[in-house]
This record gives sequence, C-alpha cells and structure tokens, in this order.
Amino acid sequence: MLNKKIRLACGFALLATVASVTTVQAQHSLMADLMSDVAEVEEKLLGLANAMPADKYDWRPGEGVRSVGEVFQHVAADNYLLAAPFLDVPAWTEMDASDYGTVQAFERRDIPRAQIIDELTQSFAHLKNAMEMMTDARLRESVSLFGRTWTAQSLWVLTVTHIHEHLGQSIAYARTNGVVPPWSR
Repeated sequence: MLNKKIRLACGFALLATVASVTTVQAQHSLMADLMSDVAEVEEKLLGLANAMPADKYDWRPGEGVRSVGEVFQHVAADNYLLAAPFLDVPAWTEMDASDYGTVQAFERRDIPRAQIIDELTQSFAHLKNAMEMMTDARLRESVSLFGRTWTAQSLWVLTVTHIHEHLGQSIAYARTNGVVPPWSR
C-alpha cells in the first residue's frame, strides 16, 4: 500500500513538473519575448512622441533626413507594412503592401501632432494583434514582402530591430531638442 502511495505521489509530482516546464516554455517563447520587447519600445516611442512639443515635430537634423514627426509616421507605416503578411493592412491607411509608394505617401502626409500620436498608437495595436496570431510553430513558414521570401521568424526579427532603430533615432532627436526621455527622468 505504501509503495502504491509513493508511486502515485511521484506521478503527481512528475505531472506538476511537466506542467510547470510547459508553462515556463510558453511564457518564454520567441514570439512572447518579441511581443514583450515591442510593448516596451511602444511605451518609449509613445512617451517620446508625447514629450516632444508640437513645434519640434518639423525639426530635422539635416536636409533630406526625416523630421521628428516623419520618424513617428514612418514607424506607424512600417508597423502596418511589416505585419502585412500576417494581417491585412487597414483600408483607411490606403497602403498597399506590394506598392511601397503608397507606404511612403502614408508616412509623408502633413498631419497634426495629435493625429500622428493617435496613428502611431493604432499601428502598435495592429502590430501586436498580428504578433498574437503567430505561434512559434509557424515561425518557419515562408512569407513574401518587398518582392522577396522570408521566414516568418526573420520578418518578425526585422520588425523588432526596425522599431529599435527608430527608438534610438527618436531619443537622439529628443535630446538634441532638450527633451529628456520620460523613462530616464
């Protein structure tokens, strides 16, 4: 009887261990890690977008370089574009993922600061929605964008590195204009 109870207790302990490991693995999947990173960058970019005064949205470090507002609009446009193989670009954007000219037109619109911030916010919601639909098991699937074939994984990594690139750019723009990033005050 004691031997049966020990085997039963060991069986339950083993099941609990397997369930715990499975939960930890699910919480630390590649997509979960990328989504966590995107949420952090979103918070920082939106913090900078809100911290930058409206009169600085036209500031640019030099001729031919994106302005503050254009950087935020570029991130918004590419949040839609890079998610396009997984989730349709909203019709209201008038962007066609197969025609980069429409993406450039979206990001070059002359719109007020409040609208830029709103559209940046919406673009991150769209991006995270597309990411939530992706499982790690689907990361090896082939997708097409920019006339080339990628794995889903390589496109998601590109997406995250892209927004990090523009976070760094936005930090430099903010500090050059005397704006301290909200998270570093």
